[in-house]
Amino acid sequence: MTGTGGELGARAARSRALAVLRVRSRALAVALLPAAAEVILLTGAATGQFTGRGWDTARWVVGVLAVLVLLAAAGIALVVARARPAASPTVPVPERSAPDLYRMVRDLADRLEVPAPSAIALTPDCDSWLEDRTHPAHAPPVTRAHDEPVVPGARPERRPAVPAPVLVIGSPFLWWMRVAELRAVLAPVVAGTGPSAQPDIAAARRFVRGLDAAVAVADAPGRGPLTRGVYAALGRVARLLLQGCREHAALMERGVATAAAERAQAVDYGPRIAAQEQVGLAYAGWDRLLTKVALPAWRMGRWPSRLDVGVAAALTELSRRDRLADGFAARLGERPACDLLEEPGAVDEAVSLLTARLFHGGPAESGPSWAPVDWQAYPEEVVDRTWRAEAARLHRVLDSLGVSPSLDPATPDPGGPTLARVLDHLTEPAAGSAPTVPAPTAPLDNADEAGSPDSPDSPDSPDADPDPATERSALLAAGLSAALAREESAVPQGARAQGPDSALWEDGDLPLFPLQPPRTGRELLAAHITAMICCAAVDTAGAAPGLDWLDGPTLLLDGERAADLTPKVLSLIEEGDPGPLRAWLAESGIRPEKPVRLV
Repeated sequence: MTGTGGELGARAARSRALAVLRVRSRALAVALLPAAAEVILLTGAATGQFTGRGWDTARWVVGVLAVLVLLAAAGIALVVARARPAASPTVPVPERSAPDLYRMVRDLADRLEVPAPSAIALTPDCDSWLEDRTHPAHAPPVTRAHDEPVVPGARPERRPAVPAPVLVIGSPFLWWMRVAELRAVLAPVVAGTGPSAQPDIAAARRFVRGLDAAVAVADAPGRGPLTRGVYAALGRVARLLLQGCREHAALMERGVATAAAERAQAVDYGPRIAAQEQVGLAYAGWDRLLTKVALPAWRMGRWPSRLDVGVAAALTELSRRDRLADGFAARLGERPACDLLEEPGAVDEAVSLLTARLFHGGPAESGPSWAPVDWQAYPEEVVDRTWRAEAARLHRVLDSLGVSPSLDPATPDPGGPTLARVLDHLTEPAAGSAPTVPAPTAPLDNADEAGSPDSPDSPDSPDADPDPATERSALLAAGLSAALAREESAVPQGARAQGPDSALWEDGDLPLFPLQPPRTGRELLAAHITAMICCAAVDTAGAAPGLDWLDGPTLLLDGERAADLTPKVLSLIEEGDPGPLRAWLAESGIRPEKPVRLV
């Protein structure tokens, strides 16, 4: 171990690991206490010391108690040992698909003088860590060779557990970072395999993970009353043990991290400072790509198949726009870390599908209603279809409210779906007989839900009044919310994946990490009106749907991004004033009285 801080961290980690193991030893001692008392009573009877009816009764009572306690302890120990610990959802990267990446990691481990990770996996997140998957339940079955005889009735063999943990790498790092930067970022992570190989620390971690898995087993639903009571007792014991070793386990992991960081200072310490800046930048770009670009596609039943390529494009675009990021552009000429993969496109596709499952809850495989989409087809397959689907929903709600179409004899389809119908309805005062619907109280202040303020489909305004909606806009917003809820309830949940990794984390509902809360009624109304405007622009003014890497779906007029529509749409919704929007439509050559094409 290099450095005083690393030595102190290693000693502190081992000391806390021993404290965790002492909790286990005390629990075992408590379980053996009635049996030890029974041995003393039996010994006393054999030597003639404890005789009489009272001692006989005591021997029977303590003996029965000892048997019950030992059976309970054996059952709890069996559940703790066999319970499947939780594992992070990842995409495994076999060595044959990334020999250069494995070579780099092993070289890094050699320089750090620690064991190399047993495998590498990718996660759709901007983080990296070591994950212990030595539990037998985590090992995939061995694949037999074609010429190997299969014995009928024989159980499939399993690979033996390996002591080294799995290295989990954030997939955005591979596509945005250069090879040297990735190596510098992974050095402290790989250094953690050293403490992981220490027997006391490894045993303490197995004990804590087993207790955590036992609590999950005890909380599983769908059991009968008797079984539920037994597992409730198991859960109480496991939680009591976890509480006893929680502080020791936290301090043990802190010591492990300190020791790993100290050891890693001897390798690529200088580049690591600059690489940490790329970590923050990658996180910001990844979060923006998911909320602005991927989420609209997921809602349309499409999943972008090259999300990692997209985050690299988004961060490259940011480096062009932001003066503070000008220095990042020079590094783009260096070798990207994704070159360490043999087939980066296939890996990116697998990570993209996993991302959609975790953050949106999509099906495990592609299908007619869940198809991949590449970036070239994104404007047509996602942006345009989203606009037209929302415009069609808007007109269906208007029909249900009995709103008359805007008739224009000069058009080939008088009475068709027009933007003028929406403008006229929200501009005219509400009739006296119209039902009064309370306006939603939540302000339109969620800029991440429908696009950035620069995007034409953004309905948000941080300066909006808490209750600005007119009566008609509130009624229309309520109708849209109800219609969207009916559509979502009619869509069946996607089938869950079946595989060695998926079974480890899919005991709960998907998505595991939803990106954003549901939109309010007025947010939906603003998004649908904006979609109708974009449809009218495409059909009557020669506009086109587009994709901005940082702001998501956008409207292109004469090849340029359209002006910000948010204030104009909010003026219509909140005040019933179509003046600013009509002026912009006239300036842009968009004819609201012309019918538009819907899905």
